[in-house]
Amino acid sequence: MGKTPAQRAAKHGEKAVQPPQAAKMTAPRTEQQAKSNANLILIAAVATTLFMFFYLHLLVLDQMTQLSDGMAMPDSLVGGYSMAYLEDLRGVMDSDALGQLSYVHKTAGTIFPLIFGFTWLLIIGLNARGRARRWLLWAAPILFVIVDLWENVVIDQALGSAELAASDAALASALTIARWVLLGLSLLASVVAVFGKRTPAQGPRAAGPGTGS
Repeated sequence: MGKTPAQRAAKHGEKAVQPPQAAKMTAPRTEQQAKSNANLILIAAVATTLFMFFYLHLLVLDQMTQLSDGMAMPDSLVGGYSMAYLEDLRGVMDSDALGQLSYVHKTAGTIFPLIFGFTWLLIIGLNARGRARRWLLWAAPILFVIVDLWENVVIDQALGSAELAASDAALASALTIARWVLLGLSLLASVVAVFGKRTPAQGPRAAGPGTGS
């Protein structure tokens, strides 16, 4: 017959009855691995977002000026634009150029805001404390994605319509301004989430009732 745990403990000590799993500290290791995996995903997402930003704004949209006699694409104008600007742009861009801009909006112009939104939601979600605070900081990147995708559609409609309406031009300009403002607010929200998670050190405890001067 096999020895009981008490007999093994008396002969070999407490280590003989200790389960193998007890010697393994799996919880801290699992938590550390999960945090490391999340950081790797975050780094890859940030790198992809930065690449798509520079690819869209500094490469693709900049090259589009070759099809518009040097006029910048509406997406690049941080301060917005007038109806006259869109009219002039419509006059120098033929149907092929407008189709090329629409293709940019459907590809890189769609991929960038989606990747940006995912990355910034991840940054804020991993760093912001509290559900209310997290949702408050999430508002800017979520709205940025919506406005950016909406802006793409409105610009294509305004430039491709048979006759440019003042309301379409005003809406496109407003969405472009809002897009850049929300992009800046999203960057600010991530900074608040990362650096605001550290609570200030508590001051000295108040003196107890038994202490006096």
